Amino acid sequence: MKGAFKSLSAAMVKGFLRDKATLFFSFVFPLMFLVIFGLLFRDAGAEKIKIGAVGDGPVIAALEQTGAVEVQRFGSVDEGVAKVRDGDLPGLVEATGDKVLLRFAASDQAQAGTVRGLVAGVTQQLNVTASGQPPKYEFDAEQVEDASLKPIQFLTPGILSWGIAITAVFGASLTLVNWRRKQVLRRLRLAPVSPTTILTSRILVTIGVALTQALIFVGVALLPVFGLTLSGTWWLAIPVFLCGVLAFFTIGMLVGALCKTEEAATGAANIVVLPMSFLSGTFFPIDLAPPWLQAASKALPLRHMNDGITDFLVRGKGPEALLVPCGVLIAFTLVVGFVAAKVFTWEDN
Repeated sequence: MKGAFKSLSAAMVKGFLRDKATLFFSFVFPLMFLVIFGLLFRDAGAEKIKIGAVGDGPVIAALEQTGAVEVQRFGSVDEGVAKVRDGDLPGLVEATGDKVLLRFAASDQAQAGTVRGLVAGVTQQLNVTASGQPPKYEFDAEQVEDASLKPIQFLTPGILSWGIAITAVFGASLTLVNWRRKQVLRRLRLAPVSPTTILTSRILVTIGVALTQALIFVGVALLPVFGLTLSGTWWLAIPVFLCGVLAFFTIGMLVGALCKTEEAATGAANIVVLPMSFLSGTFFPIDLAPPWLQAASKALPLRHMNDGITDFLVRGKGPEALLVPCGVLIAFTLVVGFVAAKVFTWEDN
């Protein structure tokens, strides 16, 4: 039995390595997204708000010192107002003596609110300093994540999970359909090999490929050009990762059990994985979606895999954070695996 397990696993690995298309879509295709998005957003957050200024004084100097504002000076108010009216700038600060006037564009409420808050805050702080009176309320701010947080740390978990989902679903479904069509399953059924041996060898190969993907993804993201920084509890992402691999493997088994041809299996796998990637926060923050869509996404395994890995790679959460993602992914694996076992057939009818 041990020899059969090794032979089956080796055959599956060889078949995987010989399929150039599978290698491309397992490693190169998801990695392309990581590299492209990583390069596009590596300087995100460093961009300053541009604001116009006419005149001079402590308020404008203080705004420049915040590090959040890039001041563009104008010789006249009319020139600056024209830029604001055209939408080129969110606001114009006019400093005349002790009076500060902010002219802003209401067409962009978000930027206008940010600019008003900055100017009002700086002006108020200077008023308190000039009065010589201690402030009544003390205010401070600190970032909850590590100070080195960069967009790549949110991109890596999502794109990695998506890449794992593609490999597990497509690999399991297409292998099952191909083996059934070529009557490999029929021969295995007649051979002295138990179904458990066949299943565990396939799972082992899927996990091995997924681990290789993860090492390559994280290795690329750790390069200085991207700057991924692992949190202190990054290793707790491993259980979530393994539970996610099993969940998507069972989806692939179900797709392979229901489909009769490779074309049908490819289409069905795309229908499952592609919408899930957009609804689970792989390419954009799910917090931007409507509340009902955020609630619906919690039923998807990719959402919990994304959130679980992010909790440990980025947020540095403790072992208690394993409960929800691992619990949901294990429950999903058991339910879908049970359904896949019920509809599975060794031969085409």
